[in-house]
Amino acid sequence: MTAARAARVWLFDLDNTLHDASHSAFGPTNQAMTDYIATHLALPHEEASALRQHYWNHYGATLLGLVRHHGVKAAHFLEETHRLPGLEARLRASAHDRAALRRLPGRKFILTNAPRAYALRVLSTLRLAACFDGLISIEDMTMFGHHRPKPDARMLRHVAARLQTPPARCVLVEDTLAHQRSARRIGMRTIWMRRYLRGAIHGDGACMKVGVHPCHKPAYVCARINRIQPLRSLWCIRDDLPH
Repeated sequence: MTAARAARVWLFDLDNTLHDASHSAFGPTNQAMTDYIATHLALPHEEASALRQHYWNHYGATLLGLVRHHGVKAAHFLEETHRLPGLEARLRASAHDRAALRRLPGRKFILTNAPRAYALRVLSTLRLAACFDGLISIEDMTMFGHHRPKPDARMLRHVAARLQTPPARCVLVEDTLAHQRSARRIGMRTIWMRRYLRGAIHGDGACMKVGVHPCHKPAYVCARINRIQPLRSLWCIRDDLPH
């Protein structure tokens, strides 16, 4: 096995995993998406908001429903809905997490359903960009000409193949349980970041979407964390344990 294939590969979600997106981004982003739907589909705002939430619940990303059912251009939607003026002033993250990421051995990548321009703004402002070997954004999550963002298990396999590593060598650190469930199904290790769940539950309901109380640990979750520091020593990532 080559050194690249042997190294642990960490796949970190961005929003509500590495920063408090419920505070900084989710409200304005949801409003921008609702406004976009209302404008481009000529719907009242109440119907536009319900349609946004319906597509998020059904597909895991509002974008997929708009592309599939309404012919919306993905690049246009992402650019229009993620301008987010004043975002940088609202961003906050833990300096301890930043230091722990720098010390964490293995290759580290951001794997986010957010667009690349937004992710780069967040990483730059929070001084996290240097902690990672690369960024995989929603623009990169395509197969056969179609977007396949998380929680698509086929895309997760494809990501592992692109990184030239078996899924069993990958660890997904993520706040959204639906994504964790797909990752575990293909053999990835899964770590549930719960630090920002209080705000998320009052937003799109990342836990409630899969019917799990935030205090419970589903069988497909290897471990729960509230900060990055414990990652080096977690039992679930040891190589001598069964996959």
